[in-house]
Amino acid sequence: MPKISHPPAKVSCYNCEKIFFRDFGRFNEAIKFHWKQYCSGKCQSEAKNFQVSLDCSRPGCKKTFYRTPSDLRKSKDVYCSLHCAAVVNNKKYPKRSAVKKNCLNCGKAFTGKKFFCSITCKFKGQIKPSNKIVGLIQDFYIQNNRIPSKREISYCRAARARFGSWNNAIKTAGFDPNPVMFANRHIAKDGHECDSFTEKIIDDWLFAKGMEHKRDVPYPGNKGFTCDFVVGNKWIEFFGLSGQLRKYDKLKRKKLNLIKKYDINLIKIFPNDIFPKNKLGLILK
Repeated sequence: MPKISHPPAKVSCYNCEKIFFRDFGRFNEAIKFHWKQYCSGKCQSEAKNFQVSLDCSRPGCKKTFYRTPSDLRKSKDVYCSLHCAAVVNNKKYPKRSAVKKNCLNCGKAFTGKKFFCSITCKFKGQIKPSNKIVGLIQDFYIQNNRIPSKREISYCRAARARFGSWNNAIKTAGFDPNPVMFANRHIAKDGHECDSFTEKIIDDWLFAKGMEHKRDVPYPGNKGFTCDFVVGNKWIEFFGLSGQLRKYDKLKRKKLNLIKKYDINLIKIFPNDIFPKNKLGLILK
């Protein structure tokens, strides 16, 4: 049988609704598979473009740009570029000025997390006379009636460089080194047994101020958790390993949930509240 020839089919463009002619076979194929039909590649591209037109929110810019709805955030403000967003946000949320500190070697004011203003000062700062280091340790003992922790002396690194280790510097000064801070239990001056050397410092401070206090008081609702110190209606916790051990932080969160649930009046103490400068007078006033 001779092949039947069909004339081109008349089709309306899905995008611009323009009438155009298309091969009958391609027309039937599109109908069978439910394909949309376009008069040109341009119309096909425009139909699949879901971007919306927006105006930049930065005052003075107002540039028109396009974004897809999935790229838009819940914020009312939209920006054409990272530059415009930074200009607005830097004015809205100004950065805090850096805290200045004095170099431990030359005394020059500088900003940063380190203790010395330069590498040169760092090397010079680590070289200190042995008699000066020993004198600092002995002076601390006279003032506080105990051996200093290495975090309480500014020349800790110099001591290690001069004597080989911090404990050797303590021995040279004529004292027995402190036990490892969180390894052994310590007995405070009032007879309380403390879990760490730092807890002993807090206990001795409370005892010296004449503040009657209790140790290891169980939390309500969970007898497995105890509070380090209780003074009147104030509960005091020393979070010595906060941010260092994942298991410790998990137990800390459980304690804080109990504190919130039972509306406990809590005072938090961290290692930087004790070392290198004791701030208990401000925290527990």
